[in-house]
Amino acid sequence: MIGLLNLGSLVLGLIAWILPVVNLMRYKKHDYRNWVTLAIMSISACAISLCFQIFYNYHLVKIADWSALMDITDNVAFVAAVLLVVTIILNAITLLVYHGRTAK
Repeated sequence: MIGLLNLGSLVLGLIAWILPVVNLMRYKKHDYRNWVTLAIMSISACAISLCFQIFYNYHLVKIADWSALMDITDNVAFVAAVLLVVTIILNAITLLVYHGRTAK
């Protein structure tokens, strides 16, 4: 059951990247509705994905699997940083594209 945290983290990380891309693709169709909702969902998916990784690390600490922690911690930290930075950049691009379009 704990292994599903990694799968859930991966799926939510992909969702965090897909939602802003969908938002940007909808811009060409002049559909300005709900872009804020999709951006918030993207950031929330990223946050939950990172939270799942924290829970998984907590599980490894609780069962005292130190070798697993030493093996994965550097990669998890790097991937978490990439997930966060790319999600922020994609949502910032969405904000810049849609800024001022919904006010008209």
